Amino acid sequence: MRIGVVTFPGSLDDRDAQRAIRIAGAEPVALWHGEHDLRGVDAIVLPGGFSYGDYLRAGAIASLSPIMAEVIDAANSGMPVLGICNGFQMLTEAHLLEGGLIRNDHGSFICRDQQLRVENTDTVWTSGFASGQEITIPLKNGEGGFIASAETLAELEGEGRVVVRYVGLNPNGSLNDIAGITNARGNVVGLMPHPEHAVEAGFGPDTASAMRSGTDGLTFFTSAIERMLASA
Repeated sequence: MRIGVVTFPGSLDDRDAQRAIRIAGAEPVALWHGEHDLRGVDAIVLPGGFSYGDYLRAGAIASLSPIMAEVIDAANSGMPVLGICNGFQMLTEAHLLEGGLIRNDHGSFICRDQQLRVENTDTVWTSGFASGQEITIPLKNGEGGFIASAETLAELEGEGRVVVRYVGLNPNGSLNDIAGITNARGNVVGLMPHPEHAVEAGFGPDTASAMRSGTDGLTFFTSAIERMLASA
């Protein structure tokens, strides 16, 4: 499987996402924001960072990049797309996912290992988890507060489209403790925490077993690979 990672001006975690994909067993493919070529990939990751300096709104300018026209078409055709942090912001700005992300309610950037509960295991990116499973992956954002209208929130909750939810502490004021959502089809997922930073023992969050041993984020990538292989 070939999974593309799009680099935008200001991307920070594109190389980390490529490394996570490689560790998970797929081939990472570097994609460039200014092109229209997806290079025949099977899935796409929109990585974290501060694309275009977060001017206007986080992800707003990046959502209008040339390659996003191809990403939108691919997503609407069923290709798996994962938006991480800034990538999640891009997905909402591109209207591939509902809602939006605003400044953290406490007004400060936050960086911490965050506990999450997996609510939906039917998506391409979460099928390897157990429903209700609690995981820990890093979180780092300044504009991570998820918002949506009451009607949209009711729709997301009623259709089971909340993918992951904050547990123990809501770090940014997200409504309903929402950390990530999916589209109705289950191929597009966006989340604020960073699974690519928890894929290899020695470099992940602390666990009860050992310091920096957490690898919960790897399952997001292996889930997609296994799902795509099964449908190939």
